[in-house]
Amino acid sequence: MTTPTVPLPAPGPTHSLRGKYLAAMCLATLGVVYGDIGTSPLYALRECFTGEHQMPATPEHVLGVLSLIFWALVIIVTLKYHVYVLRMDNRGEGGILALLALLRPRRPGARTVRRVLIMLGLFGAALLYGDGIITPAISVLSAVEGLEVATPFFTHSVVPITVVILVLLFLVQHRGTARIGAMFGPVMLLWFSTIAVLGVVSIAQNPSVLAALNPLHALSFFRETGLHGFLVLGAVLLVATGGEALYADLGHFGERPIQIDWFSFVAPSLLLNYFGQGALLLRDPGTIRNPFFLLAPEWALYPLVGLATAATVIASQAVISGAFSLTRQAIQLGYLPRMAIVHTSEKEIGQIYIPAVNWALMLATVALVFAFRRSTNLAAAYGVAVVSTMVITTILAYVVARERFHWRRSTAIGVTVLFLGADLAFFGATIVKVPRGGWLPLVVAAGVFVVMTTWVEGRRILGERLMEGMLPMEPFLADVAARSPLRVRGTAVFLAGTADRTPPTLLHNLKHNKVLHDRVVLLTVVTEEQPHVAEAERVEVSDLGQGFFRVILHFGFMDSVHVPRELKRISVHGLDFPFAETTYFLGKETVLATRRPGMAPWRERLFAFMSRNARAATVFFHLPPNRVVELGSQVGI
Repeated sequence: MTTPTVPLPAPGPTHSLRGKYLAAMCLATLGVVYGDIGTSPLYALRECFTGEHQMPATPEHVLGVLSLIFWALVIIVTLKYHVYVLRMDNRGEGGILALLALLRPRRPGARTVRRVLIMLGLFGAALLYGDGIITPAISVLSAVEGLEVATPFFTHSVVPITVVILVLLFLVQHRGTARIGAMFGPVMLLWFSTIAVLGVVSIAQNPSVLAALNPLHALSFFRETGLHGFLVLGAVLLVATGGEALYADLGHFGERPIQIDWFSFVAPSLLLNYFGQGALLLRDPGTIRNPFFLLAPEWALYPLVGLATAATVIASQAVISGAFSLTRQAIQLGYLPRMAIVHTSEKEIGQIYIPAVNWALMLATVALVFAFRRSTNLAAAYGVAVVSTMVITTILAYVVARERFHWRRSTAIGVTVLFLGADLAFFGATIVKVPRGGWLPLVVAAGVFVVMTTWVEGRRILGERLMEGMLPMEPFLADVAARSPLRVRGTAVFLAGTADRTPPTLLHNLKHNKVLHDRVVLLTVVTEEQPHVAEAERVEVSDLGQGFFRVILHFGFMDSVHVPRELKRISVHGLDFPFAETTYFLGKETVLATRRPGMAPWRERLFAFMSRNARAATVFFHLPPNRVVELGSQVGI
């Protein structure tokens, strides 16, 4: 999931300035990218022993679980995401929708395969919304629960305190993250430094815990515990949550800062803390009730709770902002209806706020806290969405490796088998959580998936219905030349869904008003399957004759669609767009569910509802409201 960027100094020509810029990038990356995975030590190791498949914290079990944690971080996060998946960028952008946009049919018959892959990718994107609901709830709950370690007085206050923190977090979203974003990096720097120091102190008291680096301890753990031990992988997976986030944030920070942070600081800090908690359990198995906070001396407990709360708020902020960015990508690519998108920064285009998504996330997250009340209860629901997305990413990455990067089949299969084998092992251990809460993210994902696929299919059917009443441009222009209708001064811009047909709004205007403007522009906005389109490549202009022009504007799925600004850059064929002489004509179709072949009746009604409530094109395309004419029509699907 993508998140808003943090303002950074511009790079300069000298080596030292480039070094300062890289350091600033690494600090910002630390604050935004690694919040989710960085707060996993609060609950991950504890859940391996006290969760759904609890077991005694014997020395053999502790070393076995620690070995699984170590190799999960190596195989899933380090090798799969940092070494493999991060290289599969879409012109610098990452994330499952960016990966999905790389898929194109390369041979006849491949369109069916691509359609299946698109459906798979859309479900993976929908799963991220389920993850986005659970992450803030479990993270903040686990941090506030540290107060119970200090004193039982806070036992009944954990839920109210957590809800207050989460509500405040959602209430400030409309202000943007430009101000608080500058604090993300330093806070997370302090967080990772603190958990590393706590781990080192504990390991020094029992260095034998480092034996867990040997994978034989993991194998021995499986031999001894059998199926029970295999199911513990569902809790071990919690250490790898956040892998998708670092891939999604690729476009904001680039591969180098993400990898520098991981290999030099984040991974060592996490491992030191996990092994420190393991060393504590070897000394005192009773500390399994909350090994993270019991690592700290009593005098440091309250400051550690405060720091943990700040870190989990940052992790939650990254997930919330990621949901905003994912939604914008889905809208641009045509997978969701237009929504209100507020840009909270004039300098950083990535900093956006989507009210509908914000309030939906807030209500769902607060409801989760009241329903589950403990982070250990939420852990049963956590992980299902994450591991499902990981499986889908591995499958899509194989196709991209073969089709886009032209890997040998044997190499692509070998790499995919390694990572997919690990993913499926975690998936098998996690899917048993479904009856005990794991159904929640799946239900959320299924709902979002139905909305996405209904919108995509509905738009396709609507386009076919509108095409039935459209005329090819050549006979229409010939008719205009023959009839010579009255021309009035000014420029009329008609938005057209296709570049080779006459838009219905033009036909309606000519039929009812019986006039044409001196200049008639047929405008088509195309969202390319790439994150950004260079300004020099955005505009295509064709002179059709008779005062008609065809203009095609190309945008990437991460670009802001500002039509008037792009039209002002056109200076060919004497075509200009003075504000007072330019009128934009839009079609406003009222969709009606009918018995014509198409979708199921309930899906047609859902599509009609979404169409009625979609954001007006005037706002979405940044058109001047007092220069827009809407022509309505009813269309049955």
